[in-house]
Amino acid sequence: MRRLLELAIAILAGVGILSAVLAENALHVPHGPHADPLTARYLAKATHSSWEPAEVTAKDGAVLRGWLFHPTRPNHGAVLVLHGVGDSREGMSAQAQFLLDAGYTVLLPDSRGHGESRGSIISYGILEARDVRLWNDWLLARTPDARLFGLGASMGASVLLESLAIEHRFRAVVADCPFATFHEIALDRVHQHTGLPEFALEPMVGLGFVYADIRYGLDLRRASPEDAIRATRVPVLLIHGTADSNIPIRHSREIHALNPATRLWEVPGATHVASFAAEPGAYRQHVLDWFAQASPP
Repeated sequence: MRRLLELAIAILAGVGILSAVLAENALHVPHGPHADPLTARYLAKATHSSWEPAEVTAKDGAVLRGWLFHPTRPNHGAVLVLHGVGDSREGMSAQAQFLLDAGYTVLLPDSRGHGESRGSIISYGILEARDVRLWNDWLLARTPDARLFGLGASMGASVLLESLAIEHRFRAVVADCPFATFHEIALDRVHQHTGLPEFALEPMVGLGFVYADIRYGLDLRRASPEDAIRATRVPVLLIHGTADSNIPIRHSREIHALNPATRLWEVPGATHVASFAAEPGAYRQHVLDWFAQASPP
């Protein structure tokens, strides 16, 4: 009995340590390389647009930075474009290009804790949803008559959806490969990285959430696009590849089932945030049509 008790304690301690390590890894990601200003210049030249640096300071003091592009022939629409975890604004340049070509003003920020944006931790939408509202304030101060839209990929898509609980000025949003809840994607991630059986996942994720709450005051169960999508009236286009093994397509299907204002475009054979690469023409048309239908000129 003593040996069994010691084994049980050792297992619990091991699970607790692993849960804390997983939580720390989730909340702290490498900033990665900063976006190259040459990319901004190239994008501006390719789309015959102009650009300027963008900067805001969040309530917690985090300085957030990005690029703002002005098209030559504006259509009075402005799009906030958000990248995924571990990426930077540069990763959304291709989407920004077709939006600029269509006449949209485009704001490309680095998410907090990424690129040139500060922030000690990332929170998968809890803090970032407020950052969305702050960026929109900044954007509309410069383009006060603009119709406001959002386009996000992966974590950026999830953040956009979560922001809908507090940001009601979007005319329409496109979410490419979002997660349904951080709790659900955390279970997926633990399984993907550890191969642990299903019965072990919930206690480990649960302990990781407790650790994040105690150490950082961050209740990760609040990171929930599902909760935000239930009540929003903003038209949402969900895009998801059927071969996505990073964030399985069931996440978008679950979100879609919660609100009739959403539409889901499933892209056959596309992997994670690869729908644009797989179907560039159709992707472009889906996004532009969605924005145009939600807010005609």
